[in-house]
Amino acid sequence: MPIALLALAIGAFGIGTTEFVIMGLLPQVAVEYGVSIPTAGYLASGYAVGVLVGAPLMTILGTRVSRKTMLMALMGIFVAGNLLSAVAPAFGLMLAGRIVTSLAHGAFFGIGSVVAANLVAPQKRASAIALMFTGLTLANVVGVPLGTLLGQQTSWRLTFAAVAVLGVLAVIGVALLIPADEAPSAANKHIQGERGLVLRELAAFRDVQVLLAMAMTVLGFGGVFAAITYIAPMMTEAAGFAESGVTWILVLLGIGMVIGNLVGGRLADRALMPLLYVSLAAVAAVLALFAFAAYSQIASAVAVVLIGLLGFATVPPLQKRVLDLASGAPTLASAVNVGAFNLGNALAAWLGGLVISGGFGITAPNVVGALMAGSALGLAVISGLLERRRAQRPISTAASVTTAGTV
Repeated sequence: MPIALLALAIGAFGIGTTEFVIMGLLPQVAVEYGVSIPTAGYLASGYAVGVLVGAPLMTILGTRVSRKTMLMALMGIFVAGNLLSAVAPAFGLMLAGRIVTSLAHGAFFGIGSVVAANLVAPQKRASAIALMFTGLTLANVVGVPLGTLLGQQTSWRLTFAAVAVLGVLAVIGVALLIPADEAPSAANKHIQGERGLVLRELAAFRDVQVLLAMAMTVLGFGGVFAAITYIAPMMTEAAGFAESGVTWILVLLGIGMVIGNLVGGRLADRALMPLLYVSLAAVAAVLALFAFAAYSQIASAVAVVLIGLLGFATVPPLQKRVLDLASGAPTLASAVNVGAFNLGNALAAWLGGLVISGGFGITAPNVVGALMAGSALGLAVISGLLERRRAQRPISTAASVTTAGTV
């Protein structure tokens, strides 16, 4: 595999670390700024909203410059946002730093996937893309636990400063290793300019199945985030773990995520919709049980692994579903679906904060997550039924023509 993929993997590692490390540092951040845990949860939901807005916006802006230049610009934004988070004297500025950072997230993965695929032969493209995303999954095993430990032992501000350094390394790597290329608008001259390129990409959103797939993404993965956003206070207040124990809980969560992502990727190529049915149903069931299991250290540790495994087993089929349905213009749809993951994260973090503030207990977000995952399962069933009907229409038409010819 080309060494240029290392630059993309470093960027993915930094993005994954900064997105999820806030889960383990939420109590420390809340104490320093004098805000409640639900209010501190806005640092997760605000990031998610920023990804939702930034994914399509940055992808469209990226049609004007080369992909290499855009990747460097995105990581520059990433560095600036993390530095602002690291030095922010007030909660509002910390939130602003998180939002600035998030603007790079969706477009980096959308554009990076195209770059990774173009670096290798056609038969190796899936492996190249997977190698880039390995940075994201490894962030949950290495980056997030180490970032949490650094923040707990010294200051959470140092964690965000360290992540900014990763962003600088990614910028250098992209500059030195990624080959030069043309701007997408220049490379697609057969389409009527930049506006025509954007309109072709937007056309994918007229398909109701694409919209259903994105709604499944919002609710299905959002359900997982309802639990993991508040995992640190859940583990200390409900399960009774020491603060240092949260680091190891996050390692377990990351291991589950890596396994789930790998297994989900393999199975999605064989039986995508059945995998979605099973994984979404299992996520809903585990989250519902976690509302009670969180009061036992052993049961909560097992539940965390299962949540990571089952939750990330939904990611490859959800992303592949959108790419398959929008195969004529996948770039924007792919980036928007990354935003949809984060819209689910924002919605889940907000709803989880509401139920905690409402006095339903620190484990109540798990119930919210179970309901969201159950709703995603319902949408998956509807999507499957519509797909079967669509597949049967040509058969019915052909049958009627044949019958008419024999009369």
